[in-house]
Amino acid sequence: MRYLLNRLGTLRINIALLSVFATVVLFATAFPEYLSSGDRSSPQRHKTVSGNTSAIPVYTYKVINIFPHDRNAFTQGLIFEDGVFIEGTGLHGRSSLRRVSIETGEILEYHELPSHLFGEGVTLYDDKIIQLTWRSNVGFVYDKDSFELLREFSYPTEGWGVTCDDTHLIMSDGTANLYFLHPESFEEQKRIKVHDNEGSVERLNELEYVDGEIYANVFQTNRIARINPKSGRVVGWIDLTGILTKEDRREPVDVLNGIAYDPEDNRLFVTGKLWSKLFEIELVRLE
Repeated sequence: MRYLLNRLGTLRINIALLSVFATVVLFATAFPEYLSSGDRSSPQRHKTVSGNTSAIPVYTYKVINIFPHDRNAFTQGLIFEDGVFIEGTGLHGRSSLRRVSIETGEILEYHELPSHLFGEGVTLYDDKIIQLTWRSNVGFVYDKDSFELLREFSYPTEGWGVTCDDTHLIMSDGTANLYFLHPESFEEQKRIKVHDNEGSVERLNELEYVDGEIYANVFQTNRIARINPKSGRVVGWIDLTGILTKEDRREPVDVLNGIAYDPEDNRLFVTGKLWSKLFEIELVRLE
């Protein structure tokens, strides 16, 4: 009898393992490019986000507007410009640069990257669009209006997010470092290490320069860090937990990523990879 019980227990374990394996195979079939993209598809712990931030202001959000967003867009970079979005998307064979209507989500202009490249962040500088790639060490400069490719440039790190202030491009590479680059030569001018009360803040992703601060998605979290560009100190945390509802998550979605700012009307927009919605939000400070 003991032998039969042991065999039955082993059979149950094997059935459970087969169920887990089947789930993994199903996901891999649906998103082969994503699973082949290395550590960017592997969940990581990030001690800083959930740690003690008592001395740092924390903000929640109020949703002002909800706009449609292409569910197939693996959003890596987002810009607001002249009443439309400029968006960079990723994944091998699906990376693009696109101009998108805010109100309808319609793609107004589209440029496809070569299939071996994994597109990353985008920004605007002097009527030019700059777009990074992930591990290819190459970036692109386009004419803002025509999307004509003007030149390529290289950098020694991975490329994740990019934004700009009045004088520099500011680039992230998935670490705690932010690199300030000359906008013409792309040479590094300086770098800062982003930190909060508990130490360095790793896995900085999509960037946006907002009213003198750098906003940064922290990869695979629901938070955006507000960063002092001189010191690298986090001066505020934006917690976007719950902005995408359970109903919105019935279809495959990925992580929060994508920040755009409209300086004229002081509007802040956020979205995520494979999300069907894009949100205009207002920040609300928690007391």
